[in-house]
Amino acid sequence: MTLADLKIGQDAVLRTIGGQGELRHHLLDMGLTPGTEVTLRKVAPMGDPIEVELRGYELTLRLDDAAKIEVENVHETDRAARSEERHTAVPHPGVGELRKAPSYHDRKSGAEIPKGQPLRFALAGNQNCGKTTLFNQLTGSNQHVGNFPGVTVDRKDGVIRGHAEATVTDLPGIYSLSPYSSEEIVTRDFLLNTHPDGIINIVDASNIERNLYLTMQLMELNIPLVLALNMMDEVRANGGTIMVNELEELLGVPVVPISAAKNEGIDELVEHALHVARHRETPGRIDFCDAGDGAGGAVHRCVHAVSHLIEDHAARTGLPLRFAATKLVEGDTLIESALDLDANETELLGHTIAELESETGLDREAALADMRFNFIERLCDKTVVRPGESREHKRSVAIDRILTGKYTALPCFIGIMALVFWLTFGVIGAGLSDLLTLGIDALTNLTDHALTVYGINPVVHSLVIDGIFAGVGSVLSFLPTIVTLFFFLSILEDTGYMARVAFVMDQLLRRIGLSGRSFVPMLIGFGCSVPAIMATRTLSSDRDRKMTILLTPFMSCSAKLPIYALFTTAFFPRQWRAVVMIGLYITGILCGILYAILLKFTKYKGEPVPFVMELPNYRFPSARSVCQLIWEKARDFLQKAFTIIFVATVLIWFLQTFDMRLNVAASADKSLLAAIGSFIAPLFRPLGFGDWRVSTALITGFTAKESVVSTLTVLLGGDTAALTTLFTPFTAIVFLVFTLLYTPCVAAIAAVKRELGGARAAAGVVLMQCGIAWIVAFVVHCVGTVFGLV
Repeated sequence: MTLADLKIGQDAVLRTIGGQGELRHHLLDMGLTPGTEVTLRKVAPMGDPIEVELRGYELTLRLDDAAKIEVENVHETDRAARSEERHTAVPHPGVGELRKAPSYHDRKSGAEIPKGQPLRFALAGNQNCGKTTLFNQLTGSNQHVGNFPGVTVDRKDGVIRGHAEATVTDLPGIYSLSPYSSEEIVTRDFLLNTHPDGIINIVDASNIERNLYLTMQLMELNIPLVLALNMMDEVRANGGTIMVNELEELLGVPVVPISAAKNEGIDELVEHALHVARHRETPGRIDFCDAGDGAGGAVHRCVHAVSHLIEDHAARTGLPLRFAATKLVEGDTLIESALDLDANETELLGHTIAELESETGLDREAALADMRFNFIERLCDKTVVRPGESREHKRSVAIDRILTGKYTALPCFIGIMALVFWLTFGVIGAGLSDLLTLGIDALTNLTDHALTVYGINPVVHSLVIDGIFAGVGSVLSFLPTIVTLFFFLSILEDTGYMARVAFVMDQLLRRIGLSGRSFVPMLIGFGCSVPAIMATRTLSSDRDRKMTILLTPFMSCSAKLPIYALFTTAFFPRQWRAVVMIGLYITGILCGILYAILLKFTKYKGEPVPFVMELPNYRFPSARSVCQLIWEKARDFLQKAFTIIFVATVLIWFLQTFDMRLNVAASADKSLLAAIGSFIAPLFRPLGFGDWRVSTALITGFTAKESVVSTLTVLLGGDTAALTTLFTPFTAIVFLVFTLLYTPCVAAIAAVKRELGGARAAAGVVLMQCGIAWIVAFVVHCVGTVFGLV
């Protein structure tokens, strides 16, 4: 029987972990080792993937992958309900204990670093364990925090508050130091190549068993380390506790209980970190094997034999000996290549590992993972009083019955997204935009009157009113709509709902060649394409990552909202504006699906990345996090409005005002701009908008999509009602379809270039998007012609 055959509510014991390569190794790292009991908790609405409980947490995986895992002892769950008994929290003495313990002073790995000398720390931990929140507390930074695995997709640096000499680097969340995904590679390369002075390892105290797996590998690096037990407030609130002093003694590293969200224990953590880094106090133990008989003894003998074999190679390459030995036992090809063993050493290594597998009855990877988790289980039995089921988990289970239910998940998702768009475009965002427009119009009229009274030069008057105020002001009026959309997207991410959407949508996305994990970057793309493209780094498959990047521009970003709002206001009654907006978003999604299917059967053949993900508990959105994200997006928009759009507006005004001889043009169609626009206008004539002013606006949209609005406003003399002279309601729809699909802005193209590794790929995206936009708009125009709508 396999894991895929279990029914909801059944327990089973894992017998063998099938499959091969990185996925199998990742599953072992996540705790799916032979002998582990698992319980099937949930099945996605479409029958795949599934969610299982093991080692105190829930993990999702697909049926295809679950079918490779053999199980035994299948029975209805008898997993004991967690005790509701409340325990008294164990006191922690604080900073002083570190200096009192003589064992710490015996672990100096080099000369002490004098006070005031620069120190570099690495902040490492599992995904979604509060790492970015702790980074913000340590540095005073304002990085975005989300309740979704993989929010941090790149390293970030900051200076610890009150300690100008200490820099901390926030690394992507990982589960182990195996090169499974790009996040793990970023973290591992930083730790091995940068050689930080210390590591701050943040651990989710409510899920300590799985989190400590990474801790053991970090300790093997022999770098000064302090363990931060995060979310201790939740553990205590749910009746649990952790014997911090005993844990500290057994691990041989300082352990500090903290709550990053509440800023508890941060000062003590900093003091510990600075002390171990300055005094070069490395972990007290790096050997976690049971040296007795049995499987643990076999692993112990194997690791120590390999350590002796590669000792000179590790010293020459600068790799920590214990870390290099365990990675060789696991079969890490990158470490094996770096050590450059000769033929005799490679043969001896093979014999040593063959003996290990013979004695344990497990393959090399499973034997080492089993050894680590056995140590963690013994450690937790001695030091952890497990809490009752948390209020957060109870609440999440109840909510998931509806939001991930078989018959309710998709209707709920459609309803939630429809509500978000309706409130953004039909109620809150639109209403606030109307109010801001009134304010901008009043300021424009006041300035116009003041300049007229002053008698300023007519050309300068035109620049200020017809250029700057008309162009920049027209874009600024849509700021509330953009802020409103980001407000709702931030709430969806902070609550943990986005992770559920990935779980629900995985089966659908597999049909177009992607994983459910790709859904989140694409959903972020509705806000802005740049962070969406960067978020693809959370995908472990290079194929999935590239496909997702190519599909992200089809998700209409918030920068296009001013265009939609301008045209829907000009051509459609208020009750139909939200419908048109939603129709545009759906059109973009459908075009993306068709393009994904094309890619699936041509350039990117193959299977999507496995869906192995932890679903976080639902949490109430953090007001600080939501406000921070809104402020960041508003600030970015304002900076763009007063830099790129301002320059583009002034340039458009200049080109429109002067002719080829730099005299004031007798009319707009005699201007420099008319000459440029007329050159490419024939390209758009088959689409129904061949006027040079429209083609000019589309050109400026390459810099920033909002520039389309500012350009048209300037060219129409600030009178947006004059749009009716350029478009009919139907050709306005064709134009909206084209702007929906044509090339993303310069910043997004730069992100594509960085992620896909070259200007050629970025140019390909520009040409592809423009080509698709023209074809789809042409088809819409032809359909309208057939039905007499033109």
